Amino acid sequence: MKPQVLKLRSGTAHGPQPTSPDDRRGGPSGDSLGRGMDIALTLLVFLGLGALIDRWLGIFPVFTISLVVIASLGTFLRLKYTYDATMERLEAERRNSMSARSNLTDRAA
Repeated sequence: MKPQVLKLRSGTAHGPQPTSPDDRRGGPSGDSLGRGMDIALTLLVFLGLGALIDRWLGIFPVFTISLVVIASLGTFLRLKYTYDATMERLEAERRNSMSARSNLTDRAA
C-alpha cells in the first residue's frame, strides 16, 4: 500500500479539509489525548504535593491519599460538567438543524 503524501505549497496543505469543529482542533482523539494528559498531570502533581507534605509532617499516607482522592473527584466532576455542556450544545444544534430542514420542506410543499 502506497502512503499518501500531502503536497505543501505556500504554507497550505492540499488534502482533506476539516468539515467539523472537531477536525479543526485535531479531532476527537486529539482532544481526548489532551484530557488524558491533563488528568495524569493533575493526579501526579497532587500525589507529589501530598507526599511532600507527609514527609515534612512525618505522617506518610494521610495527605498523599487525601489529595489524590480530592484531585480525582475534582477531575471527574470537571469532565462530567464539560461533557454535559458539550452534549447540550450538540443537541441544541441538532434540534435547530432539524427544525430548519422541516421549515424548508414545508416551504417547498
